[in-house]
Amino acid sequence: MTPVEVTSGDSPVILGLPHTGTFLPDEIMARLNDRGRMLADTDWHIERLYDGLLPGATTVRATFHRYVIDANRGPDDASLYPGQNTTGLVPLTDFDGHPIWTQEPSADEIEDRKTRFHAPYHAALAAEIERVRAKHGVAILYDCHSIRSVIPFLFEGVLPDFNIGTAGGTTCAPAIETAAQEVAAATGRPWVLNGRFKGGWTTRHYGQPTQGVHAIQMELAQSTHLATEAPPFAYDEAKAEALRAPLRKILTRIEALAEGLKP
Repeated sequence: MTPVEVTSGDSPVILGLPHTGTFLPDEIMARLNDRGRMLADTDWHIERLYDGLLPGATTVRATFHRYVIDANRGPDDASLYPGQNTTGLVPLTDFDGHPIWTQEPSADEIEDRKTRFHAPYHAALAAEIERVRAKHGVAILYDCHSIRSVIPFLFEGVLPDFNIGTAGGTTCAPAIETAAQEVAAATGRPWVLNGRFKGGWTTRHYGQPTQGVHAIQMELAQSTHLATEAPPFAYDEAKAEALRAPLRKILTRIEALAEGLKP
C-alpha cells in the first residue's frame, strides 16, 4: 500500500490527514499486543467527516497508522509538549499510558519507518504546499485531527469540542485564527484556542506566514461525531452532520481570506 494518498485541488486550502490511516505491515502488526491491535488512538472517520466540505481543496492523507510512525511528530522525536505526558515519533504506549508492543521497535527499525512512511508523507505534503503556493501566492494548511474527549493520561477533565492550534498565533495570520474561533463560538459548543493541543509538528513546521504558508490545526473531540469513543468507534451520521456545517463555514471563511494573505 502506498504510504500517502493525494488529491490535488485548485483551492488555496490543503487538508492534512496524518492520523486517519489504519494500515500496518504484517511484521509490525504481529508485534503489537492485544491493546495495541485495537488501534484506539486512530483519528476515526475524520476523512469521512471532512469529505466534500470544501470543493477544490487538496487532501494529503497518510494511509499508515500512527503506531507505525507518527506523521505529526518531527523526525528528531523532540517532544511537542515538554513536561507533559504525550506520545512520540513511534509510540511505545497508547493515549492511556499502557504499553502497546510485545517487542518495542529498535532504533534501526525506527529509521527504516522514517524512510518508508514518514518521509514520503511529508514529501507529498511539502510538494502540494509548494504547488498551491505557486498557483495562488499563498497556501493554507488545515491539519485535521480528532481524539477521545476524556483521556486522564493526557489532560484533565473533558476536552472541548473544538481545539484550535496555532502554536500561540505563530503559524498563521490572525485572520485565520479569528475565523476559526468565531465560527466555533457561534455554535455554542465548548472550544479553546491553543489549549492542551497547540498544533503538532506539521502545523509548527510548515506554518511560515511571512513566506506565504499558513497552518492551523483543528483537534475535534470524538464525542462530536462518533456513536461511542470505544470500539467499534462507529460514525454517528446525525452528530457528524451537525458538525459538518460549522466545519464547512470555517473552511469556506479561511479560503476566502487567501487573496488578502499574499506576502
